[in-house]
Amino acid sequence: MLASSLRLAFPHPPYFNAFIHEPRCYFGTIKTPTSDRLLLVALLFRCSYGGRTLAALVEQQPLAMTYHRGALITGNDSVNLVFYGKFTASQRAIISDFVASLSPLPRQKHSLEPSVATWWTSLAKYYATSKTPLPKPVLGKQILDETCSLGKLLRDADLAKLAARGAARDTISVVLTAEDVAVDRFCMSRCGSHGSSSLSEAGSRFAYIWVGNSAAQCPGQCAWPFHQPMYGPQTPPLVAPNGDVGADGMVINLASMLAGATTNPFGDGFFQGPREAPLEAATACPGVYAKGAYPGYPGDLLVDPATRASYNAHGAHGRKYLVPALFDPSTSACSTLV
Repeated sequence: MLASSLRLAFPHPPYFNAFIHEPRCYFGTIKTPTSDRLLLVALLFRCSYGGRTLAALVEQQPLAMTYHRGALITGNDSVNLVFYGKFTASQRAIISDFVASLSPLPRQKHSLEPSVATWWTSLAKYYATSKTPLPKPVLGKQILDETCSLGKLLRDADLAKLAARGAARDTISVVLTAEDVAVDRFCMSRCGSHGSSSLSEAGSRFAYIWVGNSAAQCPGQCAWPFHQPMYGPQTPPLVAPNGDVGADGMVINLASMLAGATTNPFGDGFFQGPREAPLEAATACPGVYAKGAYPGYPGDLLVDPATRASYNAHGAHGRKYLVPALFDPSTSACSTLV
């Protein structure tokens, strides 16, 4: 079953709330005082799952991040990647290098900071509460399905089937769909999701993630801030650090889902608010990537002087990435690398 979904990554709320959990949404309307015509408030809709309602224009006080005593992901877990559809070798490298960046090799003692690894270790505050060790994810196997064996219109059950191809003991299976693959509710109300399998006869289950490439379908929704937003403040898009709007956008969403799948893999780990509408480690901080963030502005990011690309974390093989803010359970505030 799916545990949590990643809402369209529009600019910072109130313009769009970034994450949902099994959404049931309806559009809001406003009746003008001078006309009987109803004006559709584009994408400002309420969802019965997910964090703050989109109509909330006043900043709310942060909620506590509560541990619900469920199991967390621990150990040296392999992150297996299932590429569904056609991805270029460059796109696969961008994503696989990001996963490899989460736990750098011991010989990489002098990695540049801020780093993806430092971002990941900030989750240790969650594990201190649960008295379990922070997992050390490592890049596992990569599975290619370029012929789209299940078709190009996928539902949640199909995602679970694909995830099972990369499932094994001590693994997180990640399904990545190409830009011409349609997924149920993709670009309508979500950019990615994470969930878990049913219990096997042996009493085991595995966590999995799905993230789609939005480049051809909704880059202004799921690849912001590397593409002009479809709605909200029309600020210029930032230059993607690896030169690929779709793949760099996938990294943002994958990072968010990895944080959630690790600290709340089965729906009873760490989350804010009611179980039916949880906000997790990254999804509690939508649209925030650096200090100074506000609606429509991701924050004061680092800029590569040669390429003018924006980023906030260094990764493996000299790469640069943009990773989301994480909710700090000790301060009840969103924490960024820069």
